[in-house]
Amino acid sequence: MTTNAVPKAPAPPRARRGAVLGASTIAALGGLLFGYDTGVISAALLYIAPEFALSDGMQQFVVASLLLGAIAGSIGAGPVVDRIGRKVTLIALSAVFTAGALLSALAPDTTTLVVARVLLGLAIGGSSLVVPTYIAEIAPPTLRGRLVSMNQLMITIGIFASYLVGYAFAESGGWRWMVGLAVVPSVIMLVGLFALSESPRWLLARGRTEEARQALLRSHSPEDAEASLAEMSEAMREENKFSYRDLLSPKLRPAVLLGFAVAATNQLVGVNAVIYYAPTILKQAGLGDSAAILSSVGIGAANMIFTMIALLFIDKVGRRPLLLGGTSVVILVLFGLGALYLLPSVQGLGLLLTAGLMLYEAAFAASLGLAIWLINSEVFPTAVRGKAAGVGTVTHWALDFVISISVLTLINALTPTGLFWIYGLLGVLGLVYLWRNLPETKNRTLEDIERSLRKGNQA
Repeated sequence: MTTNAVPKAPAPPRARRGAVLGASTIAALGGLLFGYDTGVISAALLYIAPEFALSDGMQQFVVASLLLGAIAGSIGAGPVVDRIGRKVTLIALSAVFTAGALLSALAPDTTTLVVARVLLGLAIGGSSLVVPTYIAEIAPPTLRGRLVSMNQLMITIGIFASYLVGYAFAESGGWRWMVGLAVVPSVIMLVGLFALSESPRWLLARGRTEEARQALLRSHSPEDAEASLAEMSEAMREENKFSYRDLLSPKLRPAVLLGFAVAATNQLVGVNAVIYYAPTILKQAGLGDSAAILSSVGIGAANMIFTMIALLFIDKVGRRPLLLGGTSVVILVLFGLGALYLLPSVQGLGLLLTAGLMLYEAAFAASLGLAIWLINSEVFPTAVRGKAAGVGTVTHWALDFVISISVLTLINALTPTGLFWIYGLLGVLGLVYLWRNLPETKNRTLEDIERSLRKGNQA
């Protein structure tokens, strides 16, 4: 739309809510693909390993190759999304998702499979940055927490769906179908994105004020749209043009360190050790292939259900209570899981482990699972949100790579007890930092959050 176009009549409130919900849902399909492509390897690996004769080290590399792509994607997406916009970047990422899924399904050897997973990783890393940023910038403050957290809900739905698909093809060993079915949501996302508007904050930053106003009117009343435009304009006038070097300036340092801490804690409690290797861990505890995959379905269901429950409370209870309380439960469960392996001749160890892992995933989903994407989408100034949020996402993917490439090695070297207890101790360190530095961002504008972080105010 050009700047001299005739403004359309504002949509009624219900239509505005429907528009922002629809746009958020389409964008959050990137989260579903994120979850599916990361989760499906847990079941597929049981059949890929014997077909391609993979050692423990090569199994870890096949899993971790996706994370190498994700690191590159999260680094590259920052400047790209600030330059070409949120919508165009999402369209490109959905096309990469489609290509990666097709190549994975057709892979004739390990090398091709690794290349395909690196390609998928590029899309996952990019979408992990762009999707929460886009949703945060189109959502009214009263709905932002719930809508941004929809991305995490879609991630958990994707993980759960991948476990269901894995179980459905377990008897036939059809791992190619497991990885290839990701094409379906990626094509739906690609088509749906063309109907969405660009982020109003990005448009305003580019001087396209009338287009920003029209984008806001899809989700805001006319009065709120004008107020948001004025507030965003004032904030942008106060901001200079930043480079990556400027991210450690006194103005931005508190937000950058917080984004780093949330992302680091998210990974260092070992969640992706569970997502990628739950069937392998449970199989080592005595369960068969199908039983181990079925147990992982229960773990994925707990992850998804408690994400839904947390979404109902995130804008009522607030970020701090859910994040700090849930992380405390995660730590306790990790120490409990480690202790299970010290009990002599435990009968039903597989069932106890499954129950413990379900509780772990439930607590994680309601706290750190939501927080990493939500906090990183809320605490950075508009002009540098793409670059700054990349700090959190790069931290997430780099540590995810370290976790995924070391799980089986650490189990062999330290036993499962040592593995779970290391994750628990790292979680304690993260919890202490977050308790001291995490502000409450419920029902606050992005500009207000920025001001409070610079003042060191948790209120």
